[in-house]
This record gives sequence, C-alpha cells and structure tokens, in this order.
Amino acid sequence: MRNVEGSIFSRTFCVSNNDRPRRTGHNCERSERTRATGDLHKRCGAHSPAVLPTCHRPGSIAPMSLLTYEEARPWAKAIKENVLLRNMPPWHIDPNIGISKFKNSVALSDQEIATIAQWVDSGAPKGDPADMPRPRKFDDNDKWSIGTPDLIVEMPKDLAIPAKAPDTWKNIIVETGLAEDRYVKAVEVKPTKGFRTLHHMGATLIYPDGTQTLVQAYGLGKNGNTFEEGSGYLISAGTKINFNLHIHPYGDATNLNVAIGFKLYPKGYVPKHVVTTQMMGDDAELDLPSNTDNIRTDTYMTLMQPTRVLGFQPHMHTRGKAMCLEVIYPGGGKRPGSKVETLNCVPNYKFNWMIAYDYATDVQPLLPGGSVLHFIAWHNNTESNKLNPDPDTWVGYGQRSIDDMSHAWVTYYTLSEEQFKQQLAERNATVQADSSGHARE
Repeated sequence: MRNVEGSIFSRTFCVSNNDRPRRTGHNCERSERTRATGDLHKRCGAHSPAVLPTCHRPGSIAPMSLLTYEEARPWAKAIKENVLLRNMPPWHIDPNIGISKFKNSVALSDQEIATIAQWVDSGAPKGDPADMPRPRKFDDNDKWSIGTPDLIVEMPKDLAIPAKAPDTWKNIIVETGLAEDRYVKAVEVKPTKGFRTLHHMGATLIYPDGTQTLVQAYGLGKNGNTFEEGSGYLISAGTKINFNLHIHPYGDATNLNVAIGFKLYPKGYVPKHVVTTQMMGDDAELDLPSNTDNIRTDTYMTLMQPTRVLGFQPHMHTRGKAMCLEVIYPGGGKRPGSKVETLNCVPNYKFNWMIAYDYATDVQPLLPGGSVLHFIAWHNNTESNKLNPDPDTWVGYGQRSIDDMSHAWVTYYTLSEEQFKQQLAERNATVQADSSGHARE
C-alpha cells in the first residue's frame, strides 16, 4: 500500500492530546467534495482525495496520524461516532438554521457522513489499493500563502514552552512601527517556531485611541486572509498588535514565536469599504448562578448605518454552551416577530475551538441602518459540563478562563444608503435569476 492521505475520515477527527477538540474551523481542509461514485471502497477504504489531513499526520497537533488505512482502521468506531455527532471536523454551526453557505466551512455533508457510517458498519474495508490517490505534499511552513508580505510583525522574543504544563493564555503587545496610515489587503498569522504548541491565536489591532479590531484568527491549517477587492482593514500610525496566544504543551520542551505578515495597499490608497471586526454584545453584567444549566443571556448591538456582515465568531469561556445570532429589523411589523430573522445558531459551542464563520459572498447579510443584532447565549454551570472547573461557584464576566463572557466578534463594513440600495438590488436580481433557473453570473 502506498503512503497516501486524503480520506474523508482523515479530515474529520482532529482531537488534542488531552482528547479535547482543537481550534480553528480551518484545520483539515478539503480541496473538493467526495467523488460521486457508488463504490464505497473508493470513497473511504481507498482514501478519496476529497480531504487534506492537515491535523492527522506525523509531527502535527493531533494525537494520532490518519494518513494510511493501517493508521485509521483502529479508530473507525470513534470516527463514526464523532462525525455523527458533528464533533468532527470542527464546525459547530447548525446547518439547518439560517445561513448555510460559508467561505471557510469544513463541515461534512449528510451524504459524506452517511458514507463514513456505512463504511464503518461494513467492517471498515480497505478497498482496492489501485484506487488510492498519490500522496499529498504539505505546504512548507516557511512559505507565506498571501505572497511576500510588505510588513512583518514578530514577537520580540521566543517563549520557552515546557514539555508538560497546563494550557496557558498570554497577551503579547508589539509595535507595528508604522508612522503613517496604511490599509491591509491581506494578512496571515504564521508560527515561526514551535507551531505544535500554538493551540490557537487571535491577532488584534490596538489603535491609538484604544479601540480594537480582531484582524486575524489562527489555527493549524488556517491560511492567510485576502480581502475582497476594494476592501480592507486600516492600520493607523501608532497602531499596536496584541498576540493573544492559547498555548498547549505537547510533551517536548520547545520555543514558540509567531509572526504576522501584511500585504498593504499602495501608500495613499483608501479602499472603497473599510472592514472592521468588532466585539459586540455588552456582557459586563453576565450572571451565571452555581449549579445551573441553560442560563440565558441576551445582548444587543444597534447598527446605526447600513451594514454588510462578513462573518461572526461567538466567544464564551468554559461554561459556554450555545449561541444564536438574530437580526431585529427596524420598523416593527404587522405581528410580533415578523421583523426578526435568525442568521445562525451554534448549538454545540466548544471553548477549545474558537471558530470564525465567514459568510459566502452571495449570502452576506445586508442590513438596513437601525437594525439590531441580538446575541442569545446559553451557559452550563453544572458538573455535567466537563470543562467546568467549579460548578459550585457563581461566575461573572472576566478575562480569566475561569471567568466567562457572552459576546461575539462581528466582521463587517458600513454602506451609504445609495450603496446599500444598489447592493440589495443586485442581490435580489441574483436571487430572482436563480429561482427562475437562469445561470448565475
């Protein structure tokens, strides 16, 4: 048997060394859907090229390799269980509520899940080795996926990570060195040392006035982010970057360092749309009684201008259980609730996977000025929550992991009334064309 990778199951099962899921939502990416064939051996037993097992290979973050049939076969029942529960691959949004198209989705389709279950129930056969694809070549860790950056900001010194220690969280603030305002067209976070110890990371711009915006999230397999033409983030003169690190020792002492690369628009260029990622939802009065489940918290954010929402990332700590995002449109309605729309729900929130959900371009919400984003969160502060450090303790808002939060990072840009009407008309025309069976442009 050749040393092959790429089976459906090899992208589904990314768990950390302590049997808890790892972050990103971009791990274990796939290049294409499963082949439409009735031969189960070709789809599973002989490793379809549908998936790229970024996590499950030697030297990566997962506790086992799934590159070959011999490696994957002992895990067959666990793989089936986790894909049926939609624990793996890590994509926890409900596909049946609200928007279902995302740029960065790693979710398995119902058919793919059924295929895996059928393969396991059939005894997990190997299939015909002749159907196996050629081995995948993994990207060089030293290569920037966005191309050569115009600006690289790196942590000033290495962090010494011990072989064995509890997970830790660190904030390291670094100067960008920019003396003038520039706009970012692409950004990428890249560990330069010790990538296995970096569970995940958020890179936040801290502007001179104290406001912040999350510019990029990182997890293994998460490549750079190139913004749509005519849009981008602002880095103003004097901006600093906060490297928010979640560090997970894996058994070998090592040094960790991280760099952030930026591709910049030319000097003086101002993009048509300035992208912002803002923390939304006032959760300062979060109240989680001890030994209580399904504690609901409602927070809100009013959009004063027409807005195009590009994505959102729920944020809670270890007691977080679920979060839904809905929009309350201005103007009321003929009956209560007729102007309320649920955009998405994450019913199975996992603290160890901080996933940003990036909407596909053609379904990004277009919201009129005066719309209110409503964040509905649920927490579980009981012993049934395996991540709960102390169910007998009341918990409120705080920065420590033993405290909790209830907000979301929302990426968006604002529109003028004219731009909003134009984009809405274009969206409606596209929807009408699709419904009439016309080809989409």
